[in-house]
Amino acid sequence: MQTFFVEIKCKLGKTYNVANILADREIASEIYSTAGNYDILAKFHVDDGVDIGHFIAENVQSISDIADTRTIITFKAF
Repeated sequence: MQTFFVEIKCKLGKTYNVANILADREIASEIYSTAGNYDILAKFHVDDGVDIGHFIAENVQSISDIADTRTIITFKAF
């Protein structure tokens, strides 16, 4: 299992819409609103061997109200 986080910058006024779409897709294990450079922090788990870049492009960046993303790959949980 691979775990990673995606910071999501939304178009102005669209944070709740993006969060709802992510929740409806049932692909993120956790979704948080955040302050700072990004509006949402989402946590994902995918099976080993899944191409994370492709997963994000197809399932996250395809949401039209997203302006930018930043992916954080994790190595080990403590």
